[in-house]
Amino acid sequence: MKVLALDYGSARTGVAVSDPSGLIARPLTVVEQVRTKPGTERLLALIAEEQPEQIVVGLPLTLRGEHGKQARETEAFAKSLRDSVAVPVELYDERLTTVLAARTASDTPEDARAAAHLLESFLTWLNRHEN
Repeated sequence: MKVLALDYGSARTGVAVSDPSGLIARPLTVVEQVRTKPGTERLLALIAEEQPEQIVVGLPLTLRGEHGKQARETEAFAKSLRDSVAVPVELYDERLTTVLAARTASDTPEDARAAAHLLESFLTWLNRHEN
């Protein structure tokens, strides 16, 4: 199953995508200001182009697992996205993905690397729970 992952941020949203088998995650791009009309159009165009079977949005819980301001904003974004696409949109704990992305040397934008780390974690979880 092909999955598209979003590391949501009001300024920049990292995007990553899996291969069709849902085993390999790769950073794709960054969408600037995704809550604006141009940002939303860009994201929806990427989703149409990639044709994922599922979308996962990173939920930035606190280290204690609590919902802070950013988590509530992300939940509102995911709800809006659900209303705009025909594929399932899931929230998945993204704690520490930005830290991992910062430690990963690459020319790829950090937000896209964070989305790829989120996607790798989600795919691992998904494969464990499907078998």
